[in-house]
Amino acid sequence: MYKYDLHVHTKETSPCGNVSAKDMIKIYKENGYSGVVVTDHYRPSFFDNSEYLTWDEKIDDYLKGYKLAYSEGEKYDIDVLLGIELAFKAEGDKTNDYLIYGITEELLRSNTDILELGITGLSEFCRENDLLLYQAHPLRKYCYLADITLLDGIEVHNGNPRHDSHNNEIEKIAKDNDMPMISGSDYHDPGDENRGGIFVSTRITTNEELLVILKSKNYTLFKG
Repeated sequence: MYKYDLHVHTKETSPCGNVSAKDMIKIYKENGYSGVVVTDHYRPSFFDNSEYLTWDEKIDDYLKGYKLAYSEGEKYDIDVLLGIELAFKAEGDKTNDYLIYGITEELLRSNTDILELGITGLSEFCRENDLLLYQAHPLRKYCYLADITLLDGIEVHNGNPRHDSHNNEIEKIAKDNDMPMISGSDYHDPGDENRGGIFVSTRITTNEELLVILKSKNYTLFKG
């Protein structure tokens, strides 16, 4: 069996990340993972902080963590895939996070308005581009469960030890609504590793292969 973490952050891109991409890959290798999906935070605040850069320069900046992880992954035989954890501008005291799988560098460069789409527009964008859209930790205190008809699935296990993600409650909701379920460590800090992911019977070396696995639901949740 092969173990993959679907929710990982890097220090280079996510402001709340405290482990470099290179160190993260070494740690994941030591913990028996075959690969990770780098889902750095894709938020208005990240791009507002680089307002004098061109869009391509902003994307170059955003992809730093992923590209460093990818290069290190080649050394350690770790599969590194690109994803994003997207959040729109806060709605009062609520800010949902959405995990997108299958995203490519080309899509990020050619679509400058993703953060302006809203959840309905984002859902349409994902379906038009054969991407999968999951809501991360929907029951944290600053989140709310989005309209499930707009989602492809739900993160029912979030391993971050500094948040109460109410994993058991959201898993029940997902099962009651026959929603596809995923698990991830939500890796930010030393010690966050090995707290989530999926087990699969074949290696996942590309986003296309990841999408096939997720659509088939041919995997087992790993809950740390």
